[in-house]
Amino acid sequence: MSPTVTTEKTTNTKAKRRTTGTSRTRKATKPIDVLESKFAEALNTLNLAKPFAKSLYQTDVFQLANELACTDGGMVVLDKYAHQFDQAGVFLSGDWEDPTKLQPPFVGNSLRLRGIYSILELLSEMRMLAIAKGTYPHDSISKEQACAFLNEVVALNLDLLSPQETSDEAVPPEEHLIRAHNLFTYLGQELSFKEVADQMIIEIDRLAVQRPIITRRILEMIHLSQQLATSELDKQTLEALEKYTQAVEAPTPLSKETSNQREYRLKLEQATDEELIAESKVFAQFMNETGLVSPFHAVLLRFLNRRNPDVLPTALSLSDTGGASFVENKKTIHDIIQIAIYPETRQSIYGLSRMLNRGVLKIDALVPSIQQLFELPIHAEVRKALSTFANEQSGISINGILIAGAISVLGQPLGVGQGQSPICQSARAISLWAQFEPVHLLNYIKNAARDHNIEMTFEGEPIHSSLLIEGTVNEIQQDLDVVSILLVPHLDRIYNEMIKRTLLRGEDGHKWVNREFYGEWIPSGFINIIDQLTLNVTNYSAFVKLFYATHHPEYNEGSKLIYPNPVGIFLTNIHGELLGLHAVSIQRIENDQNGDFRVYFYNPNNDSTQNWGQNIKASVSGFGELEGESSLPFHEFVSRMYAYHYNPYEQGDTYMVEDSLVDKIEALAKNSWGKNYVWE
Repeated sequence: MSPTVTTEKTTNTKAKRRTTGTSRTRKATKPIDVLESKFAEALNTLNLAKPFAKSLYQTDVFQLANELACTDGGMVVLDKYAHQFDQAGVFLSGDWEDPTKLQPPFVGNSLRLRGIYSILELLSEMRMLAIAKGTYPHDSISKEQACAFLNEVVALNLDLLSPQETSDEAVPPEEHLIRAHNLFTYLGQELSFKEVADQMIIEIDRLAVQRPIITRRILEMIHLSQQLATSELDKQTLEALEKYTQAVEAPTPLSKETSNQREYRLKLEQATDEELIAESKVFAQFMNETGLVSPFHAVLLRFLNRRNPDVLPTALSLSDTGGASFVENKKTIHDIIQIAIYPETRQSIYGLSRMLNRGVLKIDALVPSIQQLFELPIHAEVRKALSTFANEQSGISINGILIAGAISVLGQPLGVGQGQSPICQSARAISLWAQFEPVHLLNYIKNAARDHNIEMTFEGEPIHSSLLIEGTVNEIQQDLDVVSILLVPHLDRIYNEMIKRTLLRGEDGHKWVNREFYGEWIPSGFINIIDQLTLNVTNYSAFVKLFYATHHPEYNEGSKLIYPNPVGIFLTNIHGELLGLHAVSIQRIENDQNGDFRVYFYNPNNDSTQNWGQNIKASVSGFGELEGESSLPFHEFVSRMYAYHYNPYEQGDTYMVEDSLVDKIEALAKNSWGKNYVWE
């Protein structure tokens, strides 16, 4: 399919009905024709300059591009000359030089920066638009690829289509925001909004199917997608957008008739039992389909909890296991809803549903551990950290926020994410404990909330988080779930301290730390391909063969994982280039519907559908993945590993692993992250 771009003649009329607001420009200090003349002259001078001297003339181009981008009609001028940018050397010797290495998810952040980087990003998008329109034939990027790139960029940054408001009308928006808005207004005029809307749906589907606990990004995208719901979209696209909009707003008959939560509560007072059941079924349906929860769902749950608790299993979409768990723990569930379920914590309804359906309340001491949180004294520092999750008018207590967070993690262990912080080890720990040591996790929650301290032992010696200063991260971002906000500062410091105590052993400290930190159910065997003294890759063939012999069902005598296995991987980008080390957990290894063995794993990254280069693309659906899982074909996953634990008592014969398999994996490794290491 060829890219859909409008012609210059039709652009202006379509822009009026397609974009929201008006272009934010400033009055030009010079007439537009004068600016164009100066820009053309600066571009030509840059073009004529020798490669070693181009950096001396790039600044003039950037300054004039900045002025044009902030001026009415300036984007048209930049578009006119965009096909010349590469030849002139606008991006020479910079991160934007090779357009094949650019990735849509990073565009928005660059545009929101002050200074030269946002100007370069803007010019890069104009170059991509020239490729999409065919005015700049590119050797490595087709018109279709360029159009798809821009559609994704616009879909991910729809907020930039709206005028950037300021709290003081007398204070104009900052220059870089004006530029970004003008760019996206222009892209909106040039691109097909149907394709942008389709890309938006793909993005929402891709994130929602992963069932994260923190849904802020998904909700933002749904809100922004409403700008695209015009008559220009086809029925299928509109229905997809409407499904998500209804899910987070008012999906039921009675909620659609009300404008606020108070009106809805009054309607529930007058509703018949049949109407309440109907409301419950619709809420449950939308919650199951999208993993998202409407604030009206919380209003209904609180109402049913007081007036008609027998309908709660329907509203919570409970399975037979969940229904039995509900009946056995009615009083506890009643108290959880009363204390913790509010419109502000509505997403925890999904966690409550999944927690009951998991049947974890049958675990000894789990219910009393949850009940301890009801009236737990909360440390002042914790109270301050958690107060951001609800405003004072909501009526929810800090204990309620804490319980809602705990319920979400117990119901969605694979929904824990690391946000923008490098805390994959801590996120993995919370996920693992929520799956297999929930009482252990709740004890940590209780101690951290009450005492602002967690105690662990390392080889018999106690470690108190409150006595430690150093961790691997200096500041925990507020884009984490409640339990992570509470625990990560403590876990991060303790893990760092444990690693420090192993530094002089000459081996990878994770060999000892992981069993002490996560639990003794972590297998005792451990192997790392990086020699800790030379930092070279050693015995790679043995590393691969041992993993097959201990993890692949065709080579390990059919043994299956009982517990998830924490492993270390090399994280690579779309070009296979090394980004860094990362912690994930192998959840299971099974055949997919095609009969191919796949590794199903938990990835604490916020978005697990990653392209790791070499056509290695992690999948989150379509191959039998459970909620929150990613998966890859077995050999592709192995090609990115650098360390893993294994059970030496469940090990097949390594000599049975074919050399051809090892060679295939080694080639992938050497041509990606392996370029950064010496191989012995």
